[in-house]
Amino acid sequence: MTEDPRTGERRQEPQVRIGQGPGNRRELVVKSLWIGVWLIFLSSPVQDLTSGRHTTGGTVAGALGLTAFVVTYLSLVFRNMGRPFSPRTVVSMISVMAVLAPLLVYTLGPAWLGLFVYLSVACGATMPVRAAFWAIPAATVAMALVGLRWHEKPDVTLLLVPMIGFAMIGVGQLVRTTIELRKARATVAQLAANEERLRLARDLHDLLGHSLSLITLKSELAGRMLPDHPDKAAQQVADIEQVSRQALVDVREAVTGYRRARLGAELAGVQVALTAAGVTAEVPAEPALDGVPEESESALAWALREAVTNVVRHSGADRCLVQLTHRQTLDGALLELSVEDNGSGEAGGIPGNGLSGLMERLEKAGGTLEAGRIKHGFRLVARVPAAPAGDVGSGA
Repeated sequence: MTEDPRTGERRQEPQVRIGQGPGNRRELVVKSLWIGVWLIFLSSPVQDLTSGRHTTGGTVAGALGLTAFVVTYLSLVFRNMGRPFSPRTVVSMISVMAVLAPLLVYTLGPAWLGLFVYLSVACGATMPVRAAFWAIPAATVAMALVGLRWHEKPDVTLLLVPMIGFAMIGVGQLVRTTIELRKARATVAQLAANEERLRLARDLHDLLGHSLSLITLKSELAGRMLPDHPDKAAQQVADIEQVSRQALVDVREAVTGYRRARLGAELAGVQVALTAAGVTAEVPAEPALDGVPEESESALAWALREAVTNVVRHSGADRCLVQLTHRQTLDGALLELSVEDNGSGEAGGIPGNGLSGLMERLEKAGGTLEAGRIKHGFRLVARVPAAPAGDVGSGA
């Protein structure tokens, strides 16, 4: 993150997410530039084709061969960013490159030796590690042997081929490790959700098991007493009403405990959710909430959840800044939550159902909501009273 010296605003820089395909147009451009910059080694073959030193047939054949080589290379590398090809397809495409590279160099001249750099990169980035450790030296040896055809002495290109190839093995390992880490995080989140469901199921079973059994028993008794002893049946029905009311109170208390959003828990969950989605997050530590009403804390926690949900699902952002600040105003102490991202923001700037419901929730707690586009993304600011009503003198 950098700061604009003219406006003082924080500027979010584009980030290439490792091990994931491009999620939006900006990421596609960034990754395309990252891959395209290495096409500089094609300048020599292109210059050789346009120099006029070859026959018309040789120029056409060279252009077709170079096009096939570059298309194969780019298809292999671009696809490897998202869903890779099957191992058999990868081997087939690398085999095409392994045939075209020495053939073009042998027939057209030493200006084409740079093709072996792309062959080495493709081997290191897409092949299994053990196979790549054999394929890269083989490509280097092939380059040296074909270079003898034109009496070329070893130069820096001969060193670049193995160096870049083995470097790409490291990059490939990093990508695979990152993908496995994302899967592990998703699995941990799923297991945590399953454990929470099981705990809720156990609590509801403990709360309702006895009550429902008693209601069933008394309902059977009332049914048997109803023809001959309507007064006793009425007493059983009254008992059923009392038990059911108490069961309803117990369930409401249990569910309220589960549903009440806690700001500290939401901050921890936000960090995990944003990181799992590939968004670089700046999230504050658990704040001091002494004296903050439960309604204010809950409303702010729901605001944080809604804002981060929009960031993950709709914004296309790769950075998110969460800030929590105590402020003292003429109306009393306020707790302010700010969630800022560098994405595209809400479509058309029109608040969705989530923001409308969030605004109503904050108003019930005596708070306010501001949401809208900023210069480099979208910002949501929620404010709630940091002290109980009537305690105007307290503040941060």
